[in-house]
Amino acid sequence: MTALPTLQVNVNMKSNEAELITIGALAQRFGLATHVLRHWEAMGLLQPAERVNGRRRYSEQDVARVALIQRGKAAGLSLQQMGDLIAVPDPAVRRKLLAQHREDLNRRIEELVASRGLLDHALECRATDFTNCPAFRKLVHDLRTPVVDRRTALVGRRNTSEPVASS
Repeated sequence: MTALPTLQVNVNMKSNEAELITIGALAQRFGLATHVLRHWEAMGLLQPAERVNGRRRYSEQDVARVALIQRGKAAGLSLQQMGDLIAVPDPAVRRKLLAQHREDLNRRIEELVASRGLLDHALECRATDFTNCPAFRKLVHDLRTPVVDRRTALVGRRNTSEPVASS
């Protein structure tokens, strides 16, 4: 797993005067274009600590927020879902949302492992057409987790009575 970037803070500063970084430095730290951070700001996912001479400056908390957004996206969450998660003020509701997202992620991981198993067999199969191989067909038959359209599944979940904060 990739280590999350850290923000260097000047130890000679008072604790409430943490170093602020520019939008370019924050974008570079995460391999993003600056317009991505501006978009996230427009969506309410990110809020610059302050502006200096009209330029955005970001704090260590913003660095953590960007890391959270990137990891959430990598886990398959939409920006809207990330906004919902960030906006929830109640820790119990937030934990419930996180548990749902973890459940979805675990299901996707199972699907990916099963897909890799099919690919591994197909790569090593000695049959002329691996789809006719009895072992491959058994792997297909034994698949426990159906592949679903994530957009449909997520939209369906959002229409339930589960409490979700709007962003």
